Amino acid sequence: MAEVILQGIAKTFGDAAAVDDLSLTINDGEFVVLLGPTGAGKTTTLRLIAGLERPDKGRVTIAGTDVGRQSPAERDVAFVFQQYSLYPHLSVYDNLAFPLRSPARRLSSDEVDRRVREVARMVRIDHKLENRSTRLSGGEMQRVAIGRALVRRPAIYLMDEPLSSLDAKLRAELRLELKRIQKELNSTLLYVTHDQVEAMTMADRIGILSEGRLIQVGTPREIYADPANLHVAARLGQPHINLLPVDLLPGASAPTGARTVGARTEHLEIATAGATNAEVDWIEHLGDQNHLHIRVEGHKIVTLADPYLSVKPGDRVNLTLKQPLYFGTDGERLR
Repeated sequence: MAEVILQGIAKTFGDAAAVDDLSLTINDGEFVVLLGPTGAGKTTTLRLIAGLERPDKGRVTIAGTDVGRQSPAERDVAFVFQQYSLYPHLSVYDNLAFPLRSPARRLSSDEVDRRVREVARMVRIDHKLENRSTRLSGGEMQRVAIGRALVRRPAIYLMDEPLSSLDAKLRAELRLELKRIQKELNSTLLYVTHDQVEAMTMADRIGILSEGRLIQVGTPREIYADPANLHVAARLGQPHINLLPVDLLPGASAPTGARTVGARTEHLEIATAGATNAEVDWIEHLGDQNHLHIRVEGHKIVTLADPYLSVKPGDRVNLTLKQPLYFGTDGERLR
């Protein structure tokens, strides 16, 4: 594995800046997730590291080597795409073995077999080694695609939303598997997604991208609890953060220059007795918790609540703030 350093890289397509002055260090053995909406520059960043695109400016360094003049094959990276990209005429075994049979690797058949079976066990597809890839489920095909990257043991794994086409149950299972494998191998991994749950549950650090720029980098907890601006605050949290006028709710003193209050569930206190300032609009029952949709002077607020909280649509409640987030007129966080 290796450290990967991006220094001021930029890439434009026509008049559009896909990546704009992006600098990031991915430490050896680290799992970094780039999070952002479609068009934020996530995939282009991966392609610049892999050598599938050339930066207009900036440097990409892998294991201390500037790879700007190297071809994709020379960069010692493995890329897992959103779609499975398997060879349909080959068995699972041969799909996994394919990267190892390159003449440049000069591996013996015994070594190829050992690696294939080891990785197949790791991604839990060893019972399907003789199957054609076309006879696998979606989750099994993605396990093979991930396994084909793992078997190479590259300097860095690049993964472009590899779980996005799977159903929710499979995504949850493979999230845990992928994190387990990364820790087991102590591998360096850069993963891109627009799914905040994937980012929060898998990443050592998260980088928030917007319009090609890296807005903030930090641990999942840092990004959630200490966002740099409104854009970052809105990327994490379920339900989404409530953005409200500073004078809408009592209970906290806004700093000078505050324009917007950011209120998550933990920033809101609900009382069902005494004076009231809000009305319950409707309730989403989620089993172990409820999403309460509350209206305050025309503003909608969504928060989590105990499923045993005795409220129903139309009930009046009292909302107060405790240590919320504050943002200025430019959207930047006020400390």
